[in-house]
Amino acid sequence: MACAPSSTPSGIHLPDSARELVKILVAGPFGVGKTTLIDSVSEIRPLHTEEHLTEASATVDDLAGVREKSTTTVAIDFGRISLPGGIVLYLFGTPGQERFRSLWDDIAYGALGALVLVDSRRIDASFDVLGLVEESGLPYAVAFNAFPDAPRHYTEEQLRTALDLDAGTPMVTCDARERDSSIDALLALVQHLIDRHPPERR
Repeated sequence: MACAPSSTPSGIHLPDSARELVKILVAGPFGVGKTTLIDSVSEIRPLHTEEHLTEASATVDDLAGVREKSTTTVAIDFGRISLPGGIVLYLFGTPGQERFRSLWDDIAYGALGALVLVDSRRIDASFDVLGLVEESGLPYAVAFNAFPDAPRHYTEEQLRTALDLDAGTPMVTCDARERDSSIDALLALVQHLIDRHPPERR
């Protein structure tokens, strides 16, 4: 199992300002950038359950479009980020392959929403994951990960139609390698959750 470099000890504990602890799924197909996004934003040392791809997995894992990928998440990725207003997100990255579908219910249990990463070079690879999220009833936002060779000519309407997204589902573009860009995508999801269930006035 591989882990990211250790964070400073002071980043381990929850900040005193923490008021709302929220479990969020980071979902998407194999090779879309879920591990990268969690690495880019986590204020603690992320947990990864990655293993090297083998020749045996080549018969079950579709490497089309991700030939350079050498490892895969086999259980979860986990990270944490504190947002303004005392909101703390616990991020659970889910495996993207069909063979790990049996883990979905366990990982999704207790989550309030999902950020679904999509690769515009292979949009059809996202259909199964979107189906799982919708079947679970989780509110979600879609973030197109801006790969360097991703097509730029699609309009927002075309992308929304291709994914058959409801008009109220947030859709953004992010670079999973960049902290600020990834945080913006998470904020789009958080705002969507707040809009659906406004906090009660005290």
